Amino acid sequence: MNIRALLAFTIILSGIGGHANATTYAMPENSNDSVITEYPDGMAITRAEQDETLLDVARRFLLGQTEIVRLNQDVDRWLVKKGEVVRLSNRRILPDSPHNGLTLNISEYRMYYYPPTKKGEKPHQVMSYAHGVGRQDWKTPLGRTKVARKIMNPSWHPPESIRREHAANGDPLPLVVPPGPHNPLGSRALHLALPGEYRIHGTDIDKIHGIGMQITHGCVRMYPEDVEELYELVAVGTPVYIVKQPIKVGWLDNVLYIEAHPDLEGEETTLDQRFAVALRLIQKANNNQELPDFDQQALNNALKEQTGDPVAIHERLPPLEEASLSAPVPSVTDPKPAPKPARKASPDGYYHGN
Repeated sequence: MNIRALLAFTIILSGIGGHANATTYAMPENSNDSVITEYPDGMAITRAEQDETLLDVARRFLLGQTEIVRLNQDVDRWLVKKGEVVRLSNRRILPDSPHNGLTLNISEYRMYYYPPTKKGEKPHQVMSYAHGVGRQDWKTPLGRTKVARKIMNPSWHPPESIRREHAANGDPLPLVVPPGPHNPLGSRALHLALPGEYRIHGTDIDKIHGIGMQITHGCVRMYPEDVEELYELVAVGTPVYIVKQPIKVGWLDNVLYIEAHPDLEGEETTLDQRFAVALRLIQKANNNQELPDFDQQALNNALKEQTGDPVAIHERLPPLEEASLSAPVPSVTDPKPAPKPARKASPDGYYHGN
């Protein structure tokens, strides 16, 4: 991207006051691609309009706290000076899960919702929301489930285990917390068909900056406007896939990307372990064929820095046309040129010469 385009792009984004609701992405034109982009023309950035924190910027753009901190590792989390540039999320690699219903990737503190389509149709778009997940000692469960029921303006009945924890910390809880701004469930709750009281819900105003962190007792916590929107979109019975994928790999327009996120609290993988996972995912993305000649340095940097931003590591040649433009033109004296044998794609999806 040239400097002039970058400056123009900066001015456009500086005037954005944040998303009114979820970020909606068009699905890639190629059904085999899995990288989605909000701003196709380049990097997404904004400028602080006043002295503020990264948490303020995250709130304005409905991004999670961990997400924006990892994208801006050279920016002071607690003091973003007026005029300072802040990076925003732009590209994302879709989690490796079915493209229907909801997928919650707890490693990136983000969910993906695929709106229903007509039978036989593939999804045209995907909506993405930031969320918080369970703490180290109250982990959010993994696996497939569904939305069992929905409740507007729920009351919270703290389980005895949580009441004991709060009492031990000198913060006793009542038996019932009524609806209102200080209700930990917020204004909406989507109950999941899991043993225990696991929900996707809103938040109380005192913990709104915890979105995008490990902060809950196992539930999934969302921004107020996000959970209100999701509540209206998602029907009871919608499938929900809860996955933990800190490393994702995917294609977009013949470019292979990798996206790496830090380990959750209480988990620690070595660089060698992350590298082994990355190689396995790269091979899977390449149809389990021989690994492509990827950019080793770019891969290493992505796995070390773990910014959560997709990094390009390989570009392949696009498949050849069925008919080569360089094929010889038959002579006008040849009444019937000998037919050429049909060219078929090899198992790797490319066309090869004899």
